[in-house]
Amino acid sequence: MPRKFKPGDWVKVKRKLNAPEMQVLKYVSKKDSIFGLVDNDSYLECVWYKSGERKSEVFHQNKLIKMIETGGLFKTFLTNPKLSLT
Repeated sequence: MPRKFKPGDWVKVKRKLNAPEMQVLKYVSKKDSIFGLVDNDSYLECVWYKSGERKSEVFHQNKLIKMIETGGLFKTFLTNPKLSLT
């Protein structure tokens, strides 16, 4: 199966409204328990942060969708500077 994502891509779990935006770290090997085959091109390790704590999990690439808008792991809020002409 061809790889759909590359490290650094921003993804989200399909059909989950409250799923966090995650960043792809790498593809990982996973061994099939029945046949004993090793799959190197289908499972991704993804990372995200929740309440300042780093979370990591492995997902099958078909369960993920690529995010159009990408962002950092931490959001920064910029305030508009107040200009004074006096």
